[in-house]
Amino acid sequence: MSTLEEIALEVAECQRCPLGKLRTRAVPGEGPPNAEVLFIGEAPGWHEDQQGRPFVGPAGQLLDQLLALAGLRRSEVFITNIIKSRPPNNRDPLPAEVEACRPWLDAQLAALNPRVVVTLGRYSAARYFPREPMSRIHGQSYQREGMIVVPMYHPAAALHQGSLRATIETDFRKLPAALAQARALPRSAEAPEERPQQLSLF
Repeated sequence: MSTLEEIALEVAECQRCPLGKLRTRAVPGEGPPNAEVLFIGEAPGWHEDQQGRPFVGPAGQLLDQLLALAGLRRSEVFITNIIKSRPPNNRDPLPAEVEACRPWLDAQLAALNPRVVVTLGRYSAARYFPREPMSRIHGQSYQREGMIVVPMYHPAAALHQGSLRATIETDFRKLPAALAQARALPRSAEAPEERPQQLSLF
């Protein structure tokens, strides 16, 4: 199994899709190798492309505040994106780009074996819930492959649509309960694929 550092080095050299030639820096993700919670966003923006780090722009500043609501610090979670290079003009990721980056995210999941995965935005949620609207599933906890998956709105959504901020804050406040539930599950990184089952946490 590759380490997170090895994966990051490979991502930095990746040319699986045309974005590799357009980016300033790849953004593999960051966080400790023993992180229990993995956050998966959608794609790097301008600030991330410049620094090679995830969530360092305005959405990242809001994410730090949201993490505090959940009793978490950035230094203790792992943060990455569905794709590792910035799309031109911050457009949405294309299906081919998501597929090209899938091996890197698969490898990060295998290396981390997190207890909780939080998807941020509809593109990352689609990895686990390809046909479910975010309005139906956000903030709920689902058991999948020996871990808990919690789909959430992307923090940027609150910056563009202020009415969503209270909803996102409420969802983040549920994370401690989701993590507690995940810690009670048997660890099974090799569990077979199954349809997510919603957990009743409250």
